[in-house]
Amino acid sequence: MEWIKPAALIGSALYALIGVGIFGLCFWVVDKLTPYDLWVEIVERQNKALGVVVAAISLGICIIVAAAIH
Repeated sequence: MEWIKPAALIGSALYALIGVGIFGLCFWVVDKLTPYDLWVEIVERQNKALGVVVAAISLGICIIVAAAIH
């Protein structure tokens, strides 16, 4: 276990938590900016087109957050 450095492990965990937090905040903002409830549209009404759009937005946010952290 000497190849695992505690500082690197803690730093990675911290950056992961920060990234997930920023993603959650950005997704919440996107959810509030849309004129309808995303959960109801995607899950209850089975709106697949909106699901694809939300997935693309999520991936875009994740790429931006990962690039900012890197």
